[in-house]
Amino acid sequence: MKIKEIIVVEGRDDTTAIKRAVDADTIETNGSAIGQAVIEQIRLAQQTRGVIIFTDPDFPGEKIRKTITEQVEGCKHAFLAKNEARPKRGKGIGVEHASIMSIQQALEAVKEVMDEQPSQIFFDDLVRAGLVGGSHAKSRREKLGTLLKIGYTNGKQLQKRLQMFQIEREQFFHALDVILQEEHKHD
Repeated sequence: MKIKEIIVVEGRDDTTAIKRAVDADTIETNGSAIGQAVIEQIRLAQQTRGVIIFTDPDFPGEKIRKTITEQVEGCKHAFLAKNEARPKRGKGIGVEHASIMSIQQALEAVKEVMDEQPSQIFFDDLVRAGLVGGSHAKSRREKLGTLLKIGYTNGKQLQKRLQMFQIEREQFFHALDVILQEEHKHD
């Protein structure tokens, strides 16, 4: 699988994992304190070939994603679920621990930030679905992010992320049904 866009990752181990899974070029941010030189590199890559941001599913990874998105318009996004980014043994979380198949699936499901349009999913929908507040909210948001391939987000940011990737009501409620059916199987 050849990727036209340049994939932005956090470090050298992520580049190694990406290159095992697909034929692609990468830019490494080398941590969450992204320098202006790296931003300029990403901006040039976006203008010439396009960019896919593929950071770790953790706080520093989300910070990097947000920093780049704010400074470079039009980037695409690939997401891994946390359970796909954990090592078989030991601690940590990151793209470098993901299987070849997980990386390929994440890159096949790339999301593009769309021009802001009014959200089809309202905050009340999130509350009623138990995605904000309540004992199961965090795990439901994690599962929703995995099913919709939009990554994990906290309750405050969920509606914005759904809007950003223009997730339609039908998609949202279908994913929610899958989550609720899974929960009922385990009750």
